Amino acid sequence: MRCRLAIAACALACLLCVTGCATTGAGHEEVRAVAVWDLEDLSPALGARPDLGQVLSGEIIRVIQARQDITVVERDRLIAVMEELRLGSSELADEETRLRVGRMLGAREMVFGGYMVVGSAMRIDLRRVDVETGRITGAVKKTAGSSDLAGWLDAARQAGTELFPE
Repeated sequence: MRCRLAIAACALACLLCVTGCATTGAGHEEVRAVAVWDLEDLSPALGARPDLGQVLSGEIIRVIQARQDITVVERDRLIAVMEELRLGSSELADEETRLRVGRMLGAREMVFGGYMVVGSAMRIDLRRVDVETGRITGAVKKTAGSSDLAGWLDAARQAGTELFPE
């Protein structure tokens, strides 16, 4: 057990070093690392689309990745750290635990949020959080028709763009 923890600590230290040393070619500005969590389904009724949170966060990730000054922490790295720490879904419901995972990965910011389908409307709420302080540095709300899947994806992209203005 102690050996596995030491190996995990070494691996995380390497990830922190690599992520912390990232720079852009022009002007050697630091590239911000951002982790994006899957959006939570906050709908009052049980959703018929269990992977929709992952799909919507994928659209947000695509928008953020288009920026030259931001790198997105890969979902596989998030999952690997959670598995190493043996974090279950109940522990990940706590925002402080997710921020701790973000710090371990070298992320400077994290994106949390959820979506809700009520009646004829779907709403996405996102918040951008500074990993070190836990302070919310941005928040965005977007809506679309509840039966308009293309509108949902567009709302996710718009929210990602507004959350990280140029």
